[in-house]
Amino acid sequence: MFYYSQQYFVAFCPFERRAKFITNLKDESKRAIITEMDGKPRNSQRINKLNDLSSSEWLKFQKSWFLHNPPPRNKKVLTHPAKFPETLIQEFIEFFTKKGMNILDPMAGTGSTLIACIRSGRNGYGIELNKKYVEVARDLIAQETLQMNMFQRVKIELFNYDANNIKELNIPPIDYCITSPPYWDMLKMKGAKTQKNRKESGLDVFYSDDPRDLGNISDYNLFIESLVHIYRLVYDLLRDKAYMTIIVKNVKKRGRIYPLAWDLGQGLSKFFTLKDERIWCQDNQRLAPYGLLNAWVSNTFHHYCLNFRKEL
Repeated sequence: MFYYSQQYFVAFCPFERRAKFITNLKDESKRAIITEMDGKPRNSQRINKLNDLSSSEWLKFQKSWFLHNPPPRNKKVLTHPAKFPETLIQEFIEFFTKKGMNILDPMAGTGSTLIACIRSGRNGYGIELNKKYVEVARDLIAQETLQMNMFQRVKIELFNYDANNIKELNIPPIDYCITSPPYWDMLKMKGAKTQKNRKESGLDVFYSDDPRDLGNISDYNLFIESLVHIYRLVYDLLRDKAYMTIIVKNVKKRGRIYPLAWDLGQGLSKFFTLKDERIWCQDNQRLAPYGLLNAWVSNTFHHYCLNFRKEL
């Protein structure tokens, strides 16, 4: 593990009843402040207990909506029909944890969360049911590991397993969980042009035919119950006061909207505390003329990043 020291200087202004903070370092996660009480200067120290970010980086993340247009996907992960960008996940990991902490993704796919863990210096644990995606993820992890700083050491473990049996795995206490579930069985809906193009290119248009795959559950209420069950198991692995972020959106099916994000939030609130949401928006998607001159059908280019916390 690579450690570094930090130096800072503080100058007190007796006439302005405030402190001037002087530092030659970008890291402001720890700073000394001098305050005046009863006419006497006293030292106090504000310590960032949550992450390693500076004050300006912290404030930027607090915005309730944000734009994030993913970079082009690696050809190896194109087979996965709904991959999330490592760049997005890394931003959340770096806000909710410090270096060296343990991160979990119980639906790891092709390993976006684990790649983000390597890049941010966190230990990553992932569970993925689909063996094909596990093999892709392990190749990507091996490539990413070769590019690591020689002083950086993180532990990455990926299990080809059913998340319903997570208790059978030797996973340590978790400091943060970030994940994205299947958007119900939407990938099996016919008629989408993108699905047709993927099929013609020999790429997956849905996750698998495995009956344990949540993306194969056709009953909406059963799907919600199954998700809530898995996240209840994750709850037991989380340290007290740890956060979990679920990236999800409401889905449209046969002319009706199913409030997946809201129903999931309600179901998980039985044991988690839903602290807030951030809305991820994309502005680089092509608009489609759904319902043109006939009926209202939106182009949905946003996701909900629901932030839960384990509070006893």
